[in-house]
Amino acid sequence: MLDAIRWDTDLIRRYDLAGPRYTSYPTAVQFHSQVGTFDLLHALRESRKALRPLSLYVHVPFCANICYYCACNKVITKDRGRALPYLQRLEQEIQLIACHLDPNQKVEQLHFGGGTPTFLSHDELRQLMGHLRQHFNLLDDDSGDYGIEIDPREADWSTMGLLRELGFNRVSIGLQDLDPAVQRAVNRLQSLEETRAVIEAARTLQFRSINIDLIYGLPKQTPDNFARTVEEVISLQPDRLSVFNYAHLPERFMPQRRINSHELPAPAEKLQMLQRTIEQLTTAGYRYIGMDHFALPDDELAIAQEESTLQRNFQGYTTHGHCDLIGLGVSAISQIGDLYCQNSSDLTHYQNQLGGAQLATSRGLVCNQDDRLRRAVIQQLICNFSLEFEAIEQQFNIDFRGYFGELWPQLQAMDADGLIKLTNQGIEVLPAGRLLVRSVCMVFDAYLEQQNRQRFSRVI
Repeated sequence: MLDAIRWDTDLIRRYDLAGPRYTSYPTAVQFHSQVGTFDLLHALRESRKALRPLSLYVHVPFCANICYYCACNKVITKDRGRALPYLQRLEQEIQLIACHLDPNQKVEQLHFGGGTPTFLSHDELRQLMGHLRQHFNLLDDDSGDYGIEIDPREADWSTMGLLRELGFNRVSIGLQDLDPAVQRAVNRLQSLEETRAVIEAARTLQFRSINIDLIYGLPKQTPDNFARTVEEVISLQPDRLSVFNYAHLPERFMPQRRINSHELPAPAEKLQMLQRTIEQLTTAGYRYIGMDHFALPDDELAIAQEESTLQRNFQGYTTHGHCDLIGLGVSAISQIGDLYCQNSSDLTHYQNQLGGAQLATSRGLVCNQDDRLRRAVIQQLICNFSLEFEAIEQQFNIDFRGYFGELWPQLQAMDADGLIKLTNQGIEVLPAGRLLVRSVCMVFDAYLEQQNRQRFSRVI
């Protein structure tokens, strides 16, 4: 079975290096300021000519309370009025982007992330979705994947009803941990009852998919209390689960400085948490998709992986990797053909640019042929746990062994260690290597230098 995993503590300790999550290749670390609005407009015109389908990401940065573990681009405020000027600029951006696309380009995927999208009032959510429908070809038959991130403390039955009415059919719920001591340590108090109420509403209103996010490695977590959280979550029967490894990087993310590092679990305890979580979820019938994602066997991600059509982009594992991804809002990233570009991460600068009728593109990257080749290799490994050399050779007109010959000693070492099976035909990531697939992908990363690794979380 594709979801088979073999736990090997020795291998994990040896290969648990800091590395990218490969939601893109090259990663956002390589973005530079020489890419700007002109490149974005050119890419949009190419997308329009090809009539490629679209995936929209909308960033809503506001949160009423700060979670100490958070590394997202966010604005902490109790003042709900701060959303209004932001939404005005966001609507300008929507209009500026849409005029360079064809009305026939269907939006197959839509995702509202943050921050806390449900920070917005019902009227603001209604107005924003109305503006998107006015300028983009959103589907009306519920066939698109239209998702939104939910904070159960900011949502009730009326909110869920509104979201369903507006066309959302997927929800992602930030839970992280249910233990009160852990919640106090990270300043996120959220009861199981609040989460259960949102899930019951989503099911009653026929949302198609429910995802729950958990984080292991938080302060005051232990293998036992995190196992209790996982058991409670399993009882809620979400369709998907994301179980993230907390990366403590207080020098980069200021809120994390409020976390007492002495209360963080030891590396051995974190390994125990992950091992027990995998055992609990697989026993409950969840498939291991890859990285930190699990899904029920009838979920679209699990089916796509079985059919070798799973892909990965800035929205994580997806069945819509063929779409051009348009990022809207502060810090949002777009992936259009061979272009990656990102809006300014500074809220004031973002709003000032759009206030002057200018797009807020601040940096990015245009892929070259080597980037495209390595991106295809990494996509196959991270999504399917396998790689056929012949398919890559035909697609890129290369001899795989000749092109990547200098990597062979590393691949042979991984083969000898039991992470992969290396043959003349390709690479298979073995059950002992699947938790470490990022480490396998890192072999093919031409940009990964030692000085950059401090920017990334560890594989496990």
